[in-house]
Order: sequence, then structure tokens, then C-alpha cells
Amino acid sequence: MAVQRASAPPTTAPDLPTLGGRKSSYRERVVDALRAAMIAGELRPGEVYSAPTLAARFGVSATPVREAMLDLAKEGLVDTVPNKGFRVTAVSEKQLDEYTQIRALIEIPTVVGLAGSADPVSLEALRPAAREIVHAAAAGDLIAYVEADTRFHLGLLALAGNAHLVEVVGDLRGRSRLYGLTALVEAGRLLASAQEHLELLDALVDRDKRAVREIMTRHLGHVRGQWAAHD
Repeated sequence: MAVQRASAPPTTAPDLPTLGGRKSSYRERVVDALRAAMIAGELRPGEVYSAPTLAARFGVSATPVREAMLDLAKEGLVDTVPNKGFRVTAVSEKQLDEYTQIRALIEIPTVVGLAGSADPVSLEALRPAAREIVHAAAAGDLIAYVEADTRFHLGLLALAGNAHLVEVVGDLRGRSRLYGLTALVEAGRLLASAQEHLELLDALVDRDKRAVREIMTRHLGHVRGQWAAHD
């Protein structure tokens, strides 16, 4: 994971690439880690978190955490609570259903189309991210899992050449919640879902549109299935 969760803050910002080869700032990486924690359900709706508490939890200083939470407040993911911190906003089941429906309408045909158009070299460039997802699942690191999963899927969609499409899906992913991930880790079932990313890449490289559609449909089905189940 880009943002450490050690006891002392890192001395330098992580040097990790993001979409388009741009290097993300330290603050952006903190935003990504906090967003991932919300998506994975490690930061729960309705609970108030102070910047110092989150800073200690993630092993960073309080200032970038406070700035990151203000950014997330602008996105509607948290509300500011004067003199206390930030409250994670709740997402209804209806909203999650709507987000997933829109994602399916966009992502499935787009990725299927990549089976016939994407450069195999560009597809293979995503394999390290797919392996990172598998490693995070095996380690039970949900924040790293969500971060790597986001990079993989947005990187894949970026191959279609439509930046607005990537932005829309990124926003929908950021608003989603996957409360069932913890239970899947405890049951030893998250690893199988993680391996679908490698399976998808293999189907894309093989130009197998039928297999790509089946994998993508199954994979997105997890978002409102086993990944979404409440504790």
C-alpha cells in the first residue's frame, strides 16, 4: 500500500505511478488510502474520526490526513464535525445498486471491446497490478486490495482511450462500499475473487470476447453480492 500504517510517518512521499504515468503527490496517496479504507469498510459510516487518530492508524502526519479528508468532504464521502473530526457518510442499498448498474452498463461492453482492440503489450503491463491484488488478498490487506483493484480496473478502462469514461467509473467506485471483504478474508474466499483479474487478462490477451464478457459479468456481480454483505 502506498501509505504506510507504521508507528512513525514516512520521511518521503511514496514514488508510485498512477494513470497516464503521472506521479501522485503524498497528499493524493493519503486520499487514495483513506478512500480505499472507506470502500473496504474499515472506516464505518456514521462514525467520527479525528485527523490525529487516522494519522496514527495510517502512520502519517495529521496535516495531510486533515487535508485529504477535506478533499473527500468535497466529494461527499465524509462530513466535517466541528471540533471533532470527520463523519463517514452512509450509502444506501439503493444507491449501491444504482452505482453497480451504471458500472455494468459502462465497463462490461468497454472491456469486451478491448478484447479486439487492445495492444497485448499494454494489457501485459497491467499484470503486476493484477498480481498485487492477489498478494493483497492473500495477506488480508483490504486497503491494499482496494487500491490495487482500482488501479487495475481504471488502467484497463484507460486503454479504451476515453478519459471521461475512466473519470465516471472512478467516481462510482469511490462511492461504493464493499463491507463483505472482511468476511471473505476470514473465510479464505477473497483470493479466488482476486485471481479473476489474472483470468480476465488472459482472456483479453487471447482475444476471447465471450470469456471476457463472462468474467466481467461475474466479477461485477460480486460488488452487490458477496463483497457487499454487511457484517
